[in-house]
Amino acid sequence: MKIVHFSAECYPFAKAGGLGDVVGALPKYLNQIGHNAAVFLPFYAHIDVSKKERELRYENTVSLADGSYPCSVYEVTEEALGFPLFLVSVEGLTNRDAIYGYEDDPKRFIAFQRVGLQFLKTQKTLPDIIHVHDHHTGLVPFMMTQCPEFSEFKVIPTLLSIHNAQYQGQFPHEYGGWLPEFPDSQVGLLDWDGMINPLATAIKTAWRVTTVSPSYMKELQQHANGLESLLAHEAQKCIGILNGIDAETWNPQTDPFLETNYGPTNFVTGRRANKEKLCDTYGLSPSLPLFGFIGRLVWEKGADELVSALEVALNTLDINVILLGSGDPALEKKFEQLSDWYKKNVGAYIGYKESMSHDVYAAADFLLMPSRVEPCGLNQLYSFRYGCMPIVRKTGGLKDTVIDIAQDGLGITHEETTSNQISEAIERAVLFYQQKEAFRKKQRAMMKLDYSWEHSAKLYASEYQKLIKS
Repeated sequence: MKIVHFSAECYPFAKAGGLGDVVGALPKYLNQIGHNAAVFLPFYAHIDVSKKERELRYENTVSLADGSYPCSVYEVTEEALGFPLFLVSVEGLTNRDAIYGYEDDPKRFIAFQRVGLQFLKTQKTLPDIIHVHDHHTGLVPFMMTQCPEFSEFKVIPTLLSIHNAQYQGQFPHEYGGWLPEFPDSQVGLLDWDGMINPLATAIKTAWRVTTVSPSYMKELQQHANGLESLLAHEAQKCIGILNGIDAETWNPQTDPFLETNYGPTNFVTGRRANKEKLCDTYGLSPSLPLFGFIGRLVWEKGADELVSALEVALNTLDINVILLGSGDPALEKKFEQLSDWYKKNVGAYIGYKESMSHDVYAAADFLLMPSRVEPCGLNQLYSFRYGCMPIVRKTGGLKDTVIDIAQDGLGITHEETTSNQISEAIERAVLFYQQKEAFRKKQRAMMKLDYSWEHSAKLYASEYQKLIKS
C-alpha cells in the first residue's frame, strides 16, 4: 500500500510531544513490513536540512483569501530515516522558528495541507490511503471530499488519529476563505459550536477515526472538550490502537546518549553507572531512590499537584528527584523553587533536552506520570524499556499499559491526580525500592516487555486494508 501521513510534527525534525515520536516511527515500521509510507511535514525554520540533503520536487503558489503565496515541496534524501519525508514550504507561513503558538496558526496549517495535496495531484500514482494526525491536518479529509480542486482524491480512504482531543484548532467562519472553494451546502461539515473546528471536521469526514489507546477512545465519549456527542454519534467508525515505541531509538543496549549501555542481563551495573553520572551532574547522592519527571509543566500532566506532592515527600522521605520539562511559567517557577529549596535532593532542567530524557530513563528508579489527561503516553513505555518503574494515574493509555505491583504488575498506580495520592504512591515506591531482589526482578521483567511499533503498525495496516476494500 502507498500511505501518506500528514502531520505537524515528526521526530527528529520537529517534535513538541508524543505526536512527533509517533509520526517519526510508525511510517518506518510500516515500510519494514512491506508498505510504502511517507510523511508530509511543514518546513519550519529550525529544521536543519542542507541543500545537499534535500531535493526540490515541486514549486507553485497557493491562493489564500489575502493573496497568493509561493510554495515548494522538498524531499529529504536521508535514507537512514526509514521513510520518504516531504517538507512543505509556504513563504511567510511555514518558515517560523516554533511549531505552534502563532495567531495565524490555522492559516499556516491550512496552507500546508493545501500545498501537500496540490503536490500529490502531480504524481503519477495517488496514495492508496491518507492518514492525518490531530487538528493541524484535520481539514485534509474535508478538502478531499468536498473541494472540486481535489476531486480526484474523493475515493481515497482517509484515517484520522486523535493524539489529543483537548486541542481542536477552532477559528471563525469569516476565515473560511483560506480553504479551497466548496459548496455552501457543506459548510455544516466544518462547523462545531459556531466555529470552524478542524478536529470535528476530520471526525465527520474521515473514513476511520483512531485514538492512541483503547481506554482513551472510551474516555473521549465522556470527556472530549465539547466533542463528546460527535464521537458518540460516529462511534461505529472509531477504534483505539495503542501507540508503540521505536525500539531502535529507545534501546538501552545501543543508546548513544547513555554513559553506559546495558541490557536485561547487566542492568544492575549499567543503570548504577548512569545514575551516578546523572546524580553527579546535579549534586545528588546516588544511594537514594531517584524519581524522575519528564514532560510539559501543565495542568493536563498534573504538574501542579506534583509540586505539592514532591514537597511533602521531600520533607518526609529520603529521596532524590530529577525534573525535565517546561510549560506554564508559574509552574516552571515552582519547580525551580523546589530545586533551590532542596538543592541536595532535587535537580531541575527547565526546557527540553533530548539527551537528558534518555539519561533520566536510564538513571531514575521511578518515573512520575500523574497525568489528568494521557491519551496514550509514551514515557511509561520508554521507562519500561530502560528498567525504570512508572508511577502513573490510571487514565487513558496509562491505564492500558501499567498494572500495579499489588496486582502482580510492573508499576505503581493511583486513581486521582491529587497531591495526597501522588505522595502516597511515592511512599509505596520507596518501600518497594528497599526490597532489592523483588525490585530488580520487576526491572528485569519491564525490560523484556515488547511495546515496539511492529505490532501496532500491523494493526494500522489491517485498518488501511479494510478501508481500501470497503
